[in-house]
Amino acid sequence: MNSSRKPYIDNIRWITVLLLFPYHTFRVYDGFDESFYVKGTVLPFTSYALGAVWPWIMPLLFLISGIGTYYSLHKRTVKEYLIERTQRIFIPLVFGILFLVPLQTYIAERFHNTYEGGYLAQYVLFFTKPTDLTGYFGGFTPAHLWFLLYLFVISLVALPIILLAERIKKSIPIEKFTLPVILSLFLIPALSQVILDIDGKSVGEYLAWFLFGYFLFSKDVILNLLEKHRFILLGIFAVFAIIYAVFGFTLIDYSVILYEVVYGVYAHLAIVTILGMGKAYLNFSGSISKYMTKSSFGIYLLHQQWIVVTAYFALTYISNTPLQLMSILLSSMLLTFASYILLTNIPVIKRVFTKV
Repeated sequence: MNSSRKPYIDNIRWITVLLLFPYHTFRVYDGFDESFYVKGTVLPFTSYALGAVWPWIMPLLFLISGIGTYYSLHKRTVKEYLIERTQRIFIPLVFGILFLVPLQTYIAERFHNTYEGGYLAQYVLFFTKPTDLTGYFGGFTPAHLWFLLYLFVISLVALPIILLAERIKKSIPIEKFTLPVILSLFLIPALSQVILDIDGKSVGEYLAWFLFGYFLFSKDVILNLLEKHRFILLGIFAVFAIIYAVFGFTLIDYSVILYEVVYGVYAHLAIVTILGMGKAYLNFSGSISKYMTKSSFGIYLLHQQWIVVTAYFALTYISNTPLQLMSILLSSMLLTFASYILLTNIPVIKRVFTKV
C-alpha cells in the first residue's frame, strides 16, 4: 500500500495554484462574453491562453484532492477524516465568504455600477442584492471559493462510495491497465458533465476526477506507466493541443457532441501528461517546495482578492494595457504573499490559511 505522500504530487499542486495568478489576471482582458469583477481592454492572446488552460486546471486540482484523500483515509478514521474536511475546507470557505470575497464585489460595484457608498454598506448589499452568484456586478457569490464548496460536497458524496468499495474488497485490476485504457477513461468525466452542471461547473464531472484520483492515480503502477510513456503522452497532447487550438472554438457551431469529445480528450491528455512529466521531473523536496506545499492553500484563498483590487487601480491610473497587465500580475503576487505572511503570524487565523 503506497500510503505515503509523493513530493511531485504536492509540487504539481502548488505550481498549479501559482498558475492561477496569470489565469485570473487574464480574465480581466479576455474576449469572452462573460464579464469579470473588473474588465479591461480585450487582448486576444488572453482568450487563447485561458482556452488552453481552463479544460484541465480545475479537474487537475480535484484529481489531486482525490489522491490526497487516499492518503488521508489510510491514516485517519472516518470520523477524523470528516473533522479534517470540516476544519480544512468548510471553515476556510465560510471565513473566506465572510471576510475575503465581499472585497471583490465591493470593487465590482465601484467598477461596473459606479457605487459610491462605503464598504460596510456594501457588505450588507453583498448578502441582500439579487445576483446570478458570479458577483461580477456585485451581490453574493462564493467567487473563486466555489472550488472549496464543491470539494467539501464532493468529499462527503465520495466517502460512502469509497467505503463501499473498501467493504466489497474487489479491487480494480489496475495492474492490467494499458496506456490506451487510461486514455479512453476521458469518457467518464465527459459523460458526467450533465450531472448537476451549475454555470459550467459540473459536480458530476469533478466528482469523477476526484474518484479517479482516489482509485486510480494514487497508485504507483499507474503513475509509473505515465512516467514511462511521458514523451509519447507529450507528443499526443501536442498534436491534440493544436487540433483544439485551431478547431476547438469553431466545432461547437457544428456539433456540440464533437466539441465535447475534443474538449474531454484534450483535458484528459493534459492531466495524464502533467502527472507523467511531474513524476519524472518534480519528484523533489527542498525548502521552496516545502514552503509552497504548506502555503499554497492560503495563497489560493488570497490570490483573487489582490488581483481584483490591483486590477481596479491599474485600470484607473495606468493607460498602457500591457503595462496594466504586468502591474496586476506582479503586484497581486507580491501583495498575496505579503498578506499571507502577515495573516499566518496571527495565531487565531493561522490555521485557516496553512496546510496542516
